[in-house]
Amino acid sequence: MSKSIDEMIDSLPTSGLTVRALNLLEHITPGNWDNTVGFDNMIQSVTGEQDPDMVSRIRAHALELYNDSEQGYQRAVSIYHSVDDVDAALGAAALAHKIGEKINFLSFLGSVTPRQDKAQAMDLALKLIAESVSFCYINGLPGDGIGDFVSAVESYEKENLIRMSAIIVFNGLIPLGPEFATKLVSEVQNLDVSDIENSRFFQAAKGLLPGGGEAGAALQFINNGIGSLESYVGGFVDKHGISLDNVLGEMKGFVDFTEDKLDYVAAFLDMSTNYMTHTGVQSVGRSLISRAVGEI
Repeated sequence: MSKSIDEMIDSLPTSGLTVRALNLLEHITPGNWDNTVGFDNMIQSVTGEQDPDMVSRIRAHALELYNDSEQGYQRAVSIYHSVDDVDAALGAAALAHKIGEKINFLSFLGSVTPRQDKAQAMDLALKLIAESVSFCYINGLPGDGIGDFVSAVESYEKENLIRMSAIIVFNGLIPLGPEFATKLVSEVQNLDVSDIENSRFFQAAKGLLPGGGEAGAALQFINNGIGSLESYVGGFVDKHGISLDNVLGEMKGFVDFTEDKLDYVAAFLDMSTNYMTHTGVQSVGRSLISRAVGEI
């Protein structure tokens, strides 16, 4: 990676569409997420440490861990970046609006292409798989350790929970409707190797995914992974009291849209936010800091 983890966290935005979208989800599904910006601020938040010398030692060891190629932290960040890079490549939104203004969504319809259910379900599936693989890298587990991820995801909080909320709400509930989990499983079961080979995300991140870059192996992993996550994904909105109405009600505070254009809304959010990278580097930073302070 061209930037170190402290540089990435230091440069995270404190406002803008990504932050507003994440704050919307924090309001609907509280998980104690704060948009922590600045690596030293994160060290103090995670550890409660105020002594500058100790903060400096924790920072140095965390960076040492991140820069160790034998660890999985850089690979996790690369996956998060790959997801957002692919989403951004699907179109360009000319966001020439001042921060805080309501965005007239209708003006973007000419540059936004909604996805069919199959493509949208595949996008949701790949984001869930990306999250599971990143989790394994961050925690020093084999990248195909889907069982470990399924066991841990129920306890997600902070950056992890807000990111999972964004995946399920922005890429599942909004474009596919309340039955998104059923559609997800149905569409994934009908995927074939060519679907994987033609996936921009697979092409961008295949060297980081289980299966050695082989589309057939990736397809099997995706099928097994989504099958294992079906219960969790299907129960997420009920567990957290989410409904399409309350999501859309909150969203209308900063995006103008009509409810017959929700597939466009999903495409617009993909193009205009980088919530995977934003919360992903925060998750990696938190993990590094917790490990560093435990090893000092």
